[in-house]
Amino acid sequence: MSVALAVVFVWFFAGGIAHFVFTDAQMRIIPPYAPWPRATVLVSGVLEILGAVGLLWPPTRQIAAWGLFALTLAVTPANIYMLEQSALYPSVPYWTLVVRLPLQAGLLVLIGWIALSARRSRQG
Repeated sequence: MSVALAVVFVWFFAGGIAHFVFTDAQMRIIPPYAPWPRATVLVSGVLEILGAVGLLWPPTRQIAAWGLFALTLAVTPANIYMLEQSALYPSVPYWTLVVRLPLQAGLLVLIGWIALSARRSRQG
C-alpha cells in the first residue's frame, strides 16, 4: 500500500500547489456554468493539499482518502469540459485530455483502496 499512498500523496500535493502557482490557467478549465472560478480553484487547491497531508497520518488517513475521493468526483465535470472544449486549450495535446479520464478512474480506485485499507487497519 505504501506505493499507492505515495502516488496519491504526490498527485494531490503537487496538484494542490499547482492551483496556487497556475491559478489563471486552472480557472480556464472551470465550466462556465460553475460560479466563482477563482474561489473554486483556490478552495480545491487547499482541499487537495489538506487531503494529501491527511493521508500521511494514520488517524486521518481514512477521512482524507474519502475526502479526496469526493473531490476527485467533484472536479470530473471540469475535466470533461476541457475534453469537450479542447479547441480552447491548443497548448494541451488532445491525447492527454483523453487519457486523463481513465487515469482519474484509476486514481479513484487507489484512493478507495487507501480508505478501505485504513479502515481495516484501525479495526484489526
